[in-house]
Amino acid sequence: NLLWSRTVRENIAFPLEIAGKPKAEINKRVDELIKLVGLEGRGGSYPSQLSGGQKQRVGIARALANNPKVLLCDEATSALDPKTTESILDLLVEINQKLGLTIVLITHEMHVIRKICHRVAVMENGKVVEQGEVLGVFRNPSQEITKDFVKQVTEPEETADTIKHLVEEFPESKIIRLTFVGGNAEQPVITQLIRKFDISVNILQGKVSQTQSGPYGSLFIQLSGVQDSVDQAVAFLHEHQVEVEVIENA
Repeated sequence: NLLWSRTVRENIAFPLEIAGKPKAEINKRVDELIKLVGLEGRGGSYPSQLSGGQKQRVGIARALANNPKVLLCDEATSALDPKTTESILDLLVEINQKLGLTIVLITHEMHVIRKICHRVAVMENGKVVEQGEVLGVFRNPSQEITKDFVKQVTEPEETADTIKHLVEEFPESKIIRLTFVGGNAEQPVITQLIRKFDISVNILQGKVSQTQSGPYGSLFIQLSGVQDSVDQAVAFLHEHQVEVEVIENA
């Protein structure tokens, strides 16, 4: 919460003043921080003259003023529009890389975790129920609450309805969810599948997301054909380190 009677410069300087820093040191540090968060030319502005994203940048600069070891961001993007959210997340990544600063980010938005975090901990009823590297948790979520969160970035909302419709229309086929992690997400596995086996492949829904540790992809396909060919195709996918989950099997 910014001090509305203070300018951008004065807001950022406030914790330095409390710490008793000399004026020359304060001015130098404020200049550095204004440049770091991309607010050049707005030092004399008051909070009422700033956009939501600019206010958030002032808050981040103020939090960094005394060179903390950890930056705590509690729902840092929850009140921002999508474009502004992306710019704030890019800024946090830049701060993490430039300053080597640990950032603890609290959020309910999994795309935020996907974009900037290296590790994630999921809390339920005040307790940590699951934690680990972001790619690992996205790949194998063990808790129901984590599975629901991960679906935010791996599955379009209409996936369940599409699968239900296709299972009813083509009961003899298999609906399969494929999970690609890291370099595997960028391989033409489906093309190889169609060329190698006498099967039909219908792509239902798919999404590849980029995380700080590499790409993560989730793809729903419908396999049709002779049972032996379908089984061989599934085995082929396993051999290429693609996780395979049969969603519906007549």
